[in-house]
Amino acid sequence: LIWQLVVLTRWKPGYALPAPLPVLAELGKDLLGPDLPRAVMITMQRAALGFGLALAIGTFLGLAIVRSRLLRTAIASLITGLQTMPSIAWFPFAIVMFGLTETAIMFVIVLGAAPSIANGLIAGVDQIPRILMRAGQVMGARGVDRYRHVIFPAALPNFVGGLKQGWAFAWRSLLAGELLVIVAAQPSIGVRLQFAREFSDMTGLLATMLVILIIGIVVDLVFFGTLDRAIRRRWGLIES
Repeated sequence: LIWQLVVLTRWKPGYALPAPLPVLAELGKDLLGPDLPRAVMITMQRAALGFGLALAIGTFLGLAIVRSRLLRTAIASLITGLQTMPSIAWFPFAIVMFGLTETAIMFVIVLGAAPSIANGLIAGVDQIPRILMRAGQVMGARGVDRYRHVIFPAALPNFVGGLKQGWAFAWRSLLAGELLVIVAAQPSIGVRLQFAREFSDMTGLLATMLVILIIGIVVDLVFFGTLDRAIRRRWGLIES
């Protein structure tokens, strides 16, 4: 509604800011064709691979830091520093190192997401009440069982928060990478955005932006929303 009202004010000409209906019509036409579904598939494959790598590396780093005071002193602040760096700042380095390849995109995705995941796990473990740790020790939870039955369940809410933040960083890094690193024969969502901008196709540009928004909403509702509800239900914060 706000979008349509802005169009009616004629703040921008129609070729610069098309109305919602033509954009939705363009989106419907693209969804029925072969190009947009293929672009979405390529982008989501990159997102899944990059986020999976970041999850493995971030979890490993987080566990290493909570287990070692030396590592915490040495690199905990560095991880936070990496988390605050804009992902776009890594792309010139990544392009020089890896060229215009998938590896450059994966490199920046991992650097963008892994620190958030590691910090989420570290914060979750640090905030576990000591009484839970003592209770687990008294009940015989040691070694792997201590992590499986006490530490991971208690740290899970903060860890999931880190995962959501990591996914947001990974998604933004991926789209920025697809705008800058155009890989031959890989018509991703970012490539569609770039070509729409170059050809001044504002209807196609906004239609592609709607796809990005919808993907973000669906991932949050289906994956993170379901995980969050399961955790809150297990903790007795919502009714079964």
